[in-house]
Amino acid sequence: MPHVCSLSRVALLLAAAMLTMSHRNMAGAQSAATQSKTMPQVGSLARGDAVLFESRTLKKTGDDITATFRTVFVKPAKAPGGEWFGSRTVVTVRCKAGTAAVRENRYYSDAKFTKVASEKIVGVPGYAAPVPGSVPAIAFKHLCPS
Repeated sequence: MPHVCSLSRVALLLAAAMLTMSHRNMAGAQSAATQSKTMPQVGSLARGDAVLFESRTLKKTGDDITATFRTVFVKPAKAPGGEWFGSRTVVTVRCKAGTAAVRENRYYSDAKFTKVASEKIVGVPGYAAPVPGSVPAIAFKHLCPS
């Protein structure tokens, strides 16, 4: 009977492992669902990079609407000093004028967006019509309903 005991023990261990994996997958799905509510995808760039809207950053001042958009690179971009996994761009739009300006841009060297590899903060933003397919154009389309 030792084979029966060891088989039932293996079956129990296998069932416990499957239950644990199922629980972890559900937690991951819940985390992704929670993140999608706070950072919904609002567009994508030509190479397929997802552009997410950080809704908690939305600020309105007069005709200006400012918000942060996160771009998650499908494939890390090669850059001097390593690879970039994504960016965060602070954009201000003026819906009536049809213009947008980038106020800040940060590129990250890790997928969790914790290590800043490059940072540019614009002193005096230049407002212009957004270039089609760019993050400012996606921001304009999202923040300025027609």
